[in-house]
Amino acid sequence: MPNPPNSPPDLTEIPDVVVRGRKVITPDGERAAAIHVRAGLISAITAFDDCPSGALVHEAGDSVVMPGVVDTHVHINEPGRTDWEGFSTATRAAAAGGITTLIEMPLNSIPATTTAAGFREKLAATAGKLWVDVGFWGGIVPGNAAELRPLWESGVFGFKCFLVPSGVEEFAHVTEADLRAALRELTALKASLLAHAELPDPIAQAATKISKDDARRYSTWLASRPRAAENEAIDLLVKLAREFRARIHIVHLSSSDAIPTLQKAKSEGQPVTVETCPHYLTFDAEDIADGRTEFKCAPPIREKENREKLWAALGNGTIDFIATDHSPCLPAMKLPEDGDFLRAWGGIAGLELSLPVVWTGASSRGYPVPRLAEWLCSGSARLAALDKRKGTIAVGYDADFAIWNPDGKFLVDPAKLHQRHKITPYTGRELSGSVETTFLRGRKIFDRGEFSSSPLGQILRRGSV
Repeated sequence: MPNPPNSPPDLTEIPDVVVRGRKVITPDGERAAAIHVRAGLISAITAFDDCPSGALVHEAGDSVVMPGVVDTHVHINEPGRTDWEGFSTATRAAAAGGITTLIEMPLNSIPATTTAAGFREKLAATAGKLWVDVGFWGGIVPGNAAELRPLWESGVFGFKCFLVPSGVEEFAHVTEADLRAALRELTALKASLLAHAELPDPIAQAATKISKDDARRYSTWLASRPRAAENEAIDLLVKLAREFRARIHIVHLSSSDAIPTLQKAKSEGQPVTVETCPHYLTFDAEDIADGRTEFKCAPPIREKENREKLWAALGNGTIDFIATDHSPCLPAMKLPEDGDFLRAWGGIAGLELSLPVVWTGASSRGYPVPRLAEWLCSGSARLAALDKRKGTIAVGYDADFAIWNPDGKFLVDPAKLHQRHKITPYTGRELSGSVETTFLRGRKIFDRGEFSSSPLGQILRRGSV
Protein backbone atom coordinates (compact mmCIF):
# COMPACT_ATOMS: atom_id res chain seq x y z
CA MET A 1 0.00 0.00 0.00
CA PRO A 2 1.17 3.56 -0.58
CA ASN A 3 2.53 5.58 2.32
CA PRO A 4 0.34 8.14 4.05
CA PRO A 5 0.67 11.68 2.68
CA ASN A 6 3.78 13.58 3.90
CA SER A 7 5.58 10.41 5.01
CA PRO A 8 8.93 9.46 3.49
CA PRO A 9 8.51 7.36 0.34
CA ASP A 10 9.27 3.65 0.54
CA LEU A 11 11.47 2.90 -2.46
CA THR A 12 12.33 -0.65 -1.44
CA GLU A 13 9.55 -2.19 -3.52
CA ILE A 14 9.54 -1.99 -7.28
CA PRO A 15 6.50 0.00 -8.42
CA ASP A 16 4.12 -1.29 -11.06
CA VAL A 17 5.10 1.65 -13.23
CA VAL A 18 6.97 4.93 -12.95
CA VAL A 19 5.73 7.93 -14.92
CA ARG A 20 8.35 10.62 -15.09
CA GLY A 21 8.73 13.93 -16.83
CA ARG A 22 10.32 17.35 -16.67
CA LYS A 23 6.95 19.11 -16.27
CA VAL A 24 4.93 17.28 -13.60
CA ILE A 25 2.11 19.39 -12.13
CA THR A 26 1.85 18.89 -8.35
CA PRO A 27 0.08 20.99 -5.71
CA ASP A 28 3.40 22.82 -5.25
CA GLY A 29 3.64 23.72 -8.92
CA GLU A 30 5.54 22.37 -11.91
CA ARG A 31 8.65 20.26 -11.30
CA ALA A 32 10.74 17.46 -12.75
CA ALA A 33 9.66 14.29 -10.97
CA ALA A 34 9.19 10.54 -11.06
CA ILE A 35 5.73 9.33 -10.03
CA HIS A 36 5.76 5.80 -8.58
CA VAL A 37 2.54 3.81 -8.96
CA ARG A 38 1.50 0.70 -7.06
CA ALA A 39 -1.92 -0.98 -7.10
CA GLY A 40 -3.42 1.90 -9.04
CA LEU A 41 -2.37 4.58 -6.55
CA ILE A 42 0.50 7.03 -6.39
CA SER A 43 2.93 5.49 -3.91
CA ALA A 44 5.71 8.09 -4.11
CA ILE A 45 6.78 11.23 -5.95
CA THR A 46 10.55 11.48 -6.13
CA ALA A 47 13.33 13.26 -7.93
CA PHE A 48 13.38 12.67 -11.67
CA ASP A 49 16.30 10.22 -11.51
CA ASP A 50 14.95 8.13 -8.61
CA CYS A 51 13.73 5.10 -10.57
CA PRO A 52 14.30 1.64 -9.11
CA SER A 53 16.31 -0.71 -11.29
CA GLY A 54 14.00 -2.95 -13.29
CA ALA A 55 10.97 -0.67 -12.99
CA LEU A 56 8.71 -0.15 -15.98
CA VAL A 57 9.11 3.53 -16.85
CA HIS A 58 6.91 5.74 -19.02
CA GLU A 59 8.98 8.67 -20.22
CA ALA A 60 6.95 11.84 -20.65
CA GLY A 61 10.00 13.90 -21.55
CA ASP A 62 9.12 17.60 -21.87
CA SER A 63 5.39 16.98 -22.17
CA VAL A 64 3.19 18.05 -19.28
CA VAL A 65 2.14 15.39 -16.77
CA MET A 66 -1.07 16.70 -15.23
CA PRO A 67 -3.76 15.02 -13.12
CA GLY A 68 -6.39 13.33 -15.23
CA VAL A 69 -9.12 15.82 -16.04
CA VAL A 70 -12.29 15.59 -13.91
CA ASP A 71 -15.35 16.69 -15.90
CA THR A 72 -18.40 17.02 -13.68
CA HIS A 73 -20.89 18.16 -16.34
CA VAL A 74 -21.47 15.62 -19.11
CA HIS A 75 -24.67 14.40 -20.78
CA ILE A 76 -24.28 10.79 -21.91
CA ASN A 77 -27.99 10.02 -22.50
CA GLU A 78 -27.92 6.24 -21.98
CA PRO A 79 -30.29 4.42 -21.61
CA GLY A 80 -33.10 5.70 -23.77
CA ARG A 81 -31.30 8.11 -26.07
CA THR A 82 -28.11 6.19 -26.75
CA ASP A 83 -28.40 7.19 -30.40
CA TRP A 84 -27.49 10.72 -29.20
CA GLU A 85 -24.49 9.53 -27.16
CA GLY A 86 -23.78 6.46 -25.04
CA PHE A 87 -21.35 5.37 -22.36
CA SER A 88 -18.95 3.66 -24.75
CA THR A 89 -18.52 6.58 -27.16
CA ALA A 90 -18.53 9.30 -24.49
CA THR A 91 -16.00 7.64 -22.22
CA ARG A 92 -13.77 6.69 -25.14
CA ALA A 93 -13.79 10.34 -26.22
CA ALA A 94 -12.96 11.33 -22.67
CA ALA A 95 -9.94 9.02 -22.57
CA ALA A 96 -8.65 10.51 -25.82
CA GLY A 97 -8.91 13.97 -24.27
CA GLY A 98 -6.98 13.26 -21.07
CA ILE A 99 -10.21 13.03 -19.04
CA THR A 100 -10.20 10.21 -16.50
CA THR A 101 -13.33 11.00 -14.45
CA LEU A 102 -16.82 11.97 -15.60
CA ILE A 103 -19.84 12.83 -13.47
CA GLU A 104 -22.92 12.34 -15.62
CA MET A 105 -25.96 14.58 -15.62
CA PRO A 106 -29.36 13.02 -14.77
CA LEU A 107 -31.35 14.09 -17.82
CA ASN A 108 -31.67 13.19 -21.52
CA SER A 109 -31.72 9.50 -20.63
CA ILE A 110 -34.95 7.53 -20.30
CA PRO A 111 -35.62 7.11 -17.47
CA ALA A 112 -34.03 10.22 -16.03
CA THR A 113 -32.02 9.74 -12.84
CA THR A 114 -34.76 11.15 -10.61
CA THR A 115 -35.65 7.94 -8.73
CA ALA A 116 -33.62 5.17 -7.15
CA ALA A 117 -35.17 2.74 -9.64
CA GLY A 118 -34.11 4.95 -12.55
CA PHE A 119 -30.60 5.10 -11.12
CA ARG A 120 -30.43 1.31 -11.04
CA GLU A 121 -31.33 1.22 -14.73
CA LYS A 122 -28.61 3.78 -15.41
CA LEU A 123 -25.98 1.70 -13.60
CA ALA A 124 -27.02 -1.45 -15.46
CA ALA A 125 -26.55 0.35 -18.78
CA THR A 126 -22.86 1.00 -18.07
CA ALA A 127 -21.82 -2.67 -18.03
CA GLY A 128 -18.64 -3.24 -20.05
CA LYS A 129 -18.73 0.26 -21.59
CA LEU A 130 -16.69 2.54 -19.34
CA TRP A 131 -13.28 3.62 -20.64
CA VAL A 132 -12.89 6.07 -17.73
CA ASP A 133 -14.33 6.28 -14.21
CA VAL A 134 -17.92 7.56 -14.08
CA GLY A 135 -20.12 8.85 -11.26
CA PHE A 136 -23.60 10.32 -11.36
CA TRP A 137 -25.69 13.29 -10.27
CA GLY A 138 -29.28 12.72 -9.25
CA GLY A 139 -32.08 14.98 -10.46
CA ILE A 140 -34.64 17.23 -8.78
CA VAL A 141 -37.99 17.56 -10.53
CA PRO A 142 -41.41 18.58 -9.20
CA GLY A 143 -42.73 15.97 -6.77
CA ASN A 144 -39.64 13.81 -6.28
CA ALA A 145 -38.49 15.15 -2.88
CA ALA A 146 -39.12 11.71 -1.35
CA GLU A 147 -36.65 10.16 -3.81
CA LEU A 148 -33.72 12.37 -2.86
CA ARG A 149 -32.60 10.41 0.20
CA PRO A 150 -32.83 7.01 -1.57
CA LEU A 151 -30.80 8.42 -4.48
CA TRP A 152 -28.23 9.86 -2.07
CA GLU A 153 -27.95 6.57 -0.21
CA SER A 154 -27.53 4.80 -3.56
CA GLY A 155 -24.40 6.83 -4.25
CA VAL A 156 -25.21 9.88 -6.38
CA PHE A 157 -22.85 12.81 -5.75
CA GLY A 158 -25.46 15.56 -5.54
CA PHE A 159 -28.55 16.83 -7.35
CA LYS A 160 -29.19 18.85 -10.51
CA CYS A 161 -32.26 20.96 -11.28
CA PHE A 162 -33.49 23.27 -14.04
CA LEU A 163 -35.20 26.57 -13.33
CA VAL A 164 -36.46 26.71 -16.95
CA PRO A 165 -37.76 23.92 -19.21
CA SER A 166 -34.95 21.47 -19.89
CA GLY A 167 -36.01 20.51 -23.40
CA VAL A 168 -37.06 16.95 -22.48
CA GLU A 169 -40.37 16.01 -20.89
CA GLU A 170 -38.81 13.48 -18.49
CA PHE A 171 -37.02 16.26 -16.60
CA ALA A 172 -39.40 19.10 -15.71
CA HIS A 173 -38.14 22.39 -14.31
CA VAL A 174 -38.74 23.44 -10.72
CA THR A 175 -40.26 26.50 -9.10
CA GLU A 176 -39.02 28.30 -6.01
CA ALA A 177 -41.54 26.28 -3.95
CA ASP A 178 -40.09 23.03 -5.36
CA LEU A 179 -36.59 24.25 -4.55
CA ARG A 180 -37.51 25.02 -0.98
CA ALA A 181 -38.94 21.55 -0.47
CA ALA A 182 -35.83 19.98 -1.96
CA LEU A 183 -33.38 22.20 -0.08
CA ARG A 184 -34.79 21.17 3.28
CA GLU A 185 -33.85 17.60 2.44
CA LEU A 186 -30.53 18.44 0.78
CA THR A 187 -29.44 20.50 3.77
CA ALA A 188 -30.15 17.56 6.05
CA LEU A 189 -28.18 15.28 3.75
CA LYS A 190 -25.37 17.85 3.30
CA ALA A 191 -25.80 17.34 -0.44
CA SER A 192 -25.03 19.89 -3.14
CA LEU A 193 -27.65 21.43 -5.41
CA LEU A 194 -26.52 22.07 -9.00
CA ALA A 195 -28.73 24.52 -10.85
CA HIS A 196 -29.30 25.52 -14.45
CA ALA A 197 -29.73 29.19 -13.60
CA GLU A 198 -32.21 30.83 -15.95
CA LEU A 199 -35.71 31.98 -15.00
CA PRO A 200 -38.70 31.69 -17.36
CA ASP A 201 -40.21 35.17 -17.01
CA PRO A 202 -37.39 37.21 -18.63
CA ILE A 203 -37.28 34.64 -21.44
CA ALA A 204 -41.04 34.88 -21.95
CA GLN A 205 -40.81 38.68 -22.07
CA ALA A 206 -37.96 38.52 -24.59
CA ALA A 207 -40.03 36.21 -26.81
CA THR A 208 -42.54 39.00 -27.38
CA LYS A 209 -39.82 41.21 -28.85
CA ILE A 210 -38.20 38.89 -31.39
CA SER A 211 -39.37 37.81 -34.83
CA LYS A 212 -39.45 34.18 -35.90
CA ASP A 213 -38.72 35.46 -39.39
CA ASP A 214 -35.20 36.22 -38.12
CA ALA A 215 -34.66 32.74 -36.63
CA ARG A 216 -31.52 32.14 -38.74
CA ARG A 217 -29.80 35.09 -37.12
CA TYR A 218 -27.65 34.29 -34.11
CA SER A 219 -28.59 37.69 -32.70
CA THR A 220 -32.21 36.46 -32.50
CA TRP A 221 -31.23 33.47 -30.37
CA LEU A 222 -29.07 35.69 -28.16
CA ALA A 223 -31.90 38.17 -27.66
CA SER A 224 -34.28 35.33 -26.78
CA ARG A 225 -32.17 34.29 -23.74
CA PRO A 226 -31.35 37.63 -22.06
CA ARG A 227 -28.77 38.05 -19.34
CA ALA A 228 -31.60 38.98 -16.98
CA ALA A 229 -32.81 35.37 -17.01
CA GLU A 230 -29.46 34.22 -15.62
CA ASN A 231 -28.90 37.17 -13.34
CA GLU A 232 -32.29 36.87 -11.63
CA ALA A 233 -31.95 33.10 -11.25
CA ILE A 234 -28.55 33.52 -9.60
CA ASP A 235 -29.99 36.18 -7.29
CA LEU A 236 -32.66 33.66 -6.23
CA LEU A 237 -30.15 30.86 -5.71
CA VAL A 238 -27.84 33.04 -3.62
CA LYS A 239 -30.83 34.10 -1.50
CA LEU A 240 -31.69 30.45 -0.91
CA ALA A 241 -28.08 29.61 -0.09
CA ARG A 242 -28.13 32.30 2.61
CA GLU A 243 -31.46 31.12 3.97
CA PHE A 244 -30.76 27.38 4.03
CA ARG A 245 -26.96 27.47 4.31
CA ALA A 246 -27.18 25.00 1.44
CA ARG A 247 -24.37 24.07 -0.91
CA ILE A 248 -25.42 25.53 -4.24
CA HIS A 249 -23.45 25.27 -7.47
CA ILE A 250 -24.19 27.37 -10.55
CA VAL A 251 -23.54 25.34 -13.70
CA HIS A 252 -22.37 26.82 -17.04
CA LEU A 253 -22.20 30.51 -16.11
CA SER A 254 -22.64 32.62 -19.22
CA SER A 255 -23.64 36.11 -18.04
CA SER A 256 -20.76 38.16 -16.66
CA ASP A 257 -23.36 40.51 -15.13
CA ALA A 258 -23.85 37.95 -12.35
CA ILE A 259 -20.21 38.03 -11.28
CA PRO A 260 -20.62 40.81 -8.63
CA THR A 261 -23.46 38.85 -7.01
CA LEU A 262 -21.30 35.74 -6.86
CA GLN A 263 -18.31 37.68 -5.53
CA LYS A 264 -20.43 39.13 -2.74
CA ALA A 265 -21.82 35.71 -1.82
CA LYS A 266 -18.34 34.24 -1.66
CA SER A 267 -17.02 37.17 0.39
CA GLU A 268 -19.81 36.48 2.92
CA GLY A 269 -18.72 32.85 3.15
CA GLN A 270 -21.86 31.51 1.48
CA PRO A 271 -21.44 27.91 0.20
CA VAL A 272 -21.87 28.96 -3.43
CA THR A 273 -19.63 27.74 -6.25
CA VAL A 274 -19.74 28.28 -10.00
CA GLU A 275 -18.40 26.79 -13.22
CA THR A 276 -18.18 28.03 -16.76
CA CYS A 277 -17.57 26.10 -19.98
CA PRO A 278 -14.92 26.04 -22.72
CA HIS A 279 -17.33 27.40 -25.34
CA TYR A 280 -18.13 30.51 -23.29
CA LEU A 281 -14.39 31.15 -22.96
CA THR A 282 -13.69 30.60 -26.67
CA PHE A 283 -16.42 31.93 -28.93
CA ASP A 284 -18.16 35.28 -29.07
CA ALA A 285 -21.56 36.26 -30.41
CA GLU A 286 -20.18 38.77 -32.89
CA ASP A 287 -18.42 36.03 -34.87
CA ILE A 288 -21.21 33.42 -35.05
CA ALA A 289 -22.61 33.38 -38.56
CA ASP A 290 -26.31 33.14 -39.32
CA GLY A 291 -27.60 29.59 -39.53
CA ARG A 292 -24.65 28.06 -37.63
CA THR A 293 -26.80 26.17 -35.16
CA GLU A 294 -23.90 24.01 -33.95
CA PHE A 295 -23.15 27.05 -31.74
CA LYS A 296 -26.59 27.00 -30.09
CA CYS A 297 -26.65 26.35 -26.36
CA ALA A 298 -28.50 27.68 -23.33
CA PRO A 299 -27.52 29.96 -21.77
CA PRO A 300 -26.15 31.34 -25.03
CA ILE A 301 -22.63 32.27 -26.06
CA ARG A 302 -22.50 36.01 -25.45
CA GLU A 303 -20.42 38.96 -26.63
CA LYS A 304 -16.64 39.30 -26.70
CA GLU A 305 -16.54 41.72 -23.76
CA ASN A 306 -18.62 39.24 -21.75
CA ARG A 307 -16.16 36.44 -22.59
CA GLU A 308 -13.20 38.45 -21.32
CA LYS A 309 -14.99 39.18 -18.04
CA LEU A 310 -15.52 35.43 -17.60
CA TRP A 311 -11.79 34.89 -18.08
CA ALA A 312 -11.05 37.56 -15.48
CA ALA A 313 -13.47 35.96 -13.01
CA LEU A 314 -11.84 32.60 -13.61
CA GLY A 315 -8.43 34.13 -13.03
CA ASN A 316 -9.40 35.77 -9.73
CA GLY A 317 -11.21 32.71 -8.39
CA THR A 318 -14.82 33.91 -8.57
CA ILE A 319 -15.43 31.12 -11.09
CA ASP A 320 -14.22 27.94 -9.44
CA PHE A 321 -13.57 25.67 -12.41
CA ILE A 322 -14.42 24.68 -15.99
CA ALA A 323 -16.68 21.80 -17.10
CA THR A 324 -17.69 20.94 -20.65
CA ASP A 325 -21.48 20.60 -20.49
CA HIS A 326 -20.96 18.12 -23.34
CA SER A 327 -24.51 17.94 -24.71
CA PRO A 328 -24.69 15.94 -27.95
CA CYS A 329 -27.70 15.10 -30.10
CA LEU A 330 -28.57 13.59 -33.45
CA PRO A 331 -27.12 15.84 -36.19
CA ALA A 332 -30.57 16.36 -37.73
CA MET A 333 -31.75 17.92 -34.47
CA LYS A 334 -29.43 20.85 -35.13
CA LEU A 335 -31.46 21.60 -38.30
CA PRO A 336 -28.31 22.29 -40.34
CA GLU A 337 -30.24 22.90 -43.56
CA ASP A 338 -32.75 25.31 -42.03
CA GLY A 339 -30.30 26.97 -39.63
CA ASP A 340 -33.22 27.86 -37.37
CA PHE A 341 -31.80 28.87 -33.98
CA LEU A 342 -35.20 28.97 -32.31
CA ARG A 343 -36.11 25.36 -33.20
CA ALA A 344 -32.73 23.61 -33.25
CA TRP A 345 -31.60 21.54 -30.28
CA GLY A 346 -29.36 23.49 -27.92
CA GLY A 347 -26.11 21.93 -26.80
CA ILE A 348 -22.37 22.02 -27.51
CA ALA A 349 -20.50 18.76 -28.17
CA GLY A 350 -16.73 18.68 -27.76
CA LEU A 351 -15.86 16.54 -24.75
CA GLU A 352 -12.39 15.39 -25.76
CA LEU A 353 -11.33 18.89 -26.86
CA SER A 354 -11.76 20.59 -23.48
CA LEU A 355 -8.10 20.50 -22.42
CA PRO A 356 -6.66 21.95 -25.67
CA VAL A 357 -9.52 24.44 -26.00
CA VAL A 358 -8.92 25.80 -22.50
CA TRP A 359 -5.14 25.79 -22.91
CA THR A 360 -5.39 27.66 -26.21
CA GLY A 361 -7.37 30.42 -24.52
CA ALA A 362 -5.41 30.41 -21.27
CA SER A 363 -1.94 30.49 -22.81
CA SER A 364 -2.88 33.40 -25.08
CA ARG A 365 -3.83 35.34 -21.92
CA GLY A 366 -0.64 34.52 -20.03
CA TYR A 367 -1.95 31.84 -17.68
CA PRO A 368 0.54 29.05 -16.86
CA VAL A 369 -0.13 25.32 -17.06
CA PRO A 370 -0.70 24.82 -13.30
CA ARG A 371 -3.83 26.98 -13.52
CA LEU A 372 -5.31 24.37 -15.88
CA ALA A 373 -4.88 21.73 -13.18
CA GLU A 374 -6.94 23.95 -10.85
CA TRP A 375 -9.65 24.66 -13.43
CA LEU A 376 -9.96 21.21 -15.03
CA CYS A 377 -8.95 18.83 -12.25
CA SER A 378 -8.87 19.82 -8.58
CA GLY A 379 -11.72 22.36 -8.61
CA SER A 380 -14.22 19.99 -10.17
CA ALA A 381 -13.03 17.12 -7.94
CA ARG A 382 -13.92 19.25 -4.90
CA LEU A 383 -17.47 19.78 -6.13
CA ALA A 384 -18.02 16.02 -6.29
CA ALA A 385 -16.17 15.40 -2.99
CA LEU A 386 -13.59 13.42 -4.92
CA ASP A 387 -10.73 15.71 -3.90
CA LYS A 388 -9.12 13.10 -1.63
CA ARG A 389 -8.81 10.68 -4.53
CA LYS A 390 -8.97 12.47 -7.88
CA GLY A 391 -7.73 15.68 -9.49
CA THR A 392 -4.30 15.94 -7.84
CA ILE A 393 -0.89 14.33 -8.28
CA ALA A 394 -0.06 13.42 -4.68
CA VAL A 395 0.77 10.31 -2.68
CA GLY A 396 -2.32 8.20 -1.99
CA TYR A 397 -4.34 9.52 -4.93
CA ASP A 398 -5.47 7.53 -7.93
CA ALA A 399 -2.72 7.37 -10.55
CA ASP A 400 -4.75 9.25 -13.15
CA PHE A 401 -2.62 11.29 -15.56
CA ALA A 402 -3.09 13.37 -18.68
CA ILE A 403 0.18 13.69 -20.58
CA TRP A 404 0.08 16.40 -23.22
CA ASN A 405 2.27 18.62 -25.34
CA PRO A 406 1.48 22.31 -24.71
CA ASP A 407 3.22 23.28 -27.97
CA GLY A 408 1.45 20.68 -30.11
CA LYS A 409 -0.90 22.42 -32.55
CA PHE A 410 -3.64 20.77 -34.59
CA LEU A 411 -6.73 21.60 -36.60
CA VAL A 412 -9.94 20.06 -35.30
CA ASP A 413 -11.00 17.37 -37.75
CA PRO A 414 -14.43 16.07 -36.73
CA ALA A 415 -13.77 12.75 -38.46
CA LYS A 416 -11.05 12.07 -35.88
CA LEU A 417 -13.24 12.74 -32.86
CA HIS A 418 -14.48 9.81 -30.79
CA GLN A 419 -17.87 11.21 -29.72
CA ARG A 420 -20.80 9.43 -31.34
CA HIS A 421 -21.73 12.29 -33.70
CA LYS A 422 -19.07 14.57 -35.12
CA ILE A 423 -20.93 17.87 -35.23
CA THR A 424 -19.11 20.49 -33.15
CA PRO A 425 -18.51 24.25 -33.35
CA TYR A 426 -14.77 23.61 -33.00
CA THR A 427 -14.51 22.11 -36.50
CA GLY A 428 -11.53 23.58 -38.37
CA ARG A 429 -10.27 25.56 -35.39
CA GLU A 430 -6.54 25.49 -34.62
CA LEU A 431 -5.84 24.45 -31.05
CA SER A 432 -2.72 24.12 -28.93
CA GLY A 433 -2.13 21.31 -26.46
CA SER A 434 -2.26 17.86 -28.01
CA VAL A 435 -3.08 15.00 -25.65
CA GLU A 436 -0.58 12.15 -26.02
CA THR A 437 -1.24 9.62 -23.26
CA THR A 438 -3.88 9.02 -20.60
CA PHE A 439 -3.41 6.83 -17.51
CA LEU A 440 -6.31 5.60 -15.38
CA ARG A 441 -5.35 4.22 -11.98
CA GLY A 442 -1.85 3.49 -13.26
CA ARG A 443 -2.93 1.78 -16.48
CA LYS A 444 -2.49 3.26 -19.91
CA ILE A 445 -5.90 3.68 -21.52
CA PHE A 446 -4.91 5.93 -24.44
CA ASP A 447 -1.55 6.41 -26.10
CA ARG A 448 -1.01 8.43 -29.28
CA GLY A 449 -4.24 7.39 -30.93
CA GLU A 450 -4.42 3.83 -29.57
CA PHE A 451 -6.71 2.67 -26.78
CA SER A 452 -6.32 -0.09 -24.21
CA SER A 453 -7.55 -3.49 -25.37
CA SER A 454 -10.72 -3.21 -23.25
CA PRO A 455 -12.54 -0.60 -21.13
CA LEU A 456 -10.98 -0.21 -17.67
CA GLY A 457 -13.28 2.40 -16.14
CA GLN A 458 -15.23 1.88 -12.93
CA ILE A 459 -18.48 3.19 -11.48
CA LEU A 460 -17.88 5.80 -8.77
CA ARG A 461 -20.36 6.12 -5.90
CA ARG A 462 -20.46 8.73 -3.19
CA GLY A 463 -19.43 7.22 0.11
CA SER A 464 -17.21 4.56 -1.44
CA VAL A 465 -14.51 6.88 -2.78
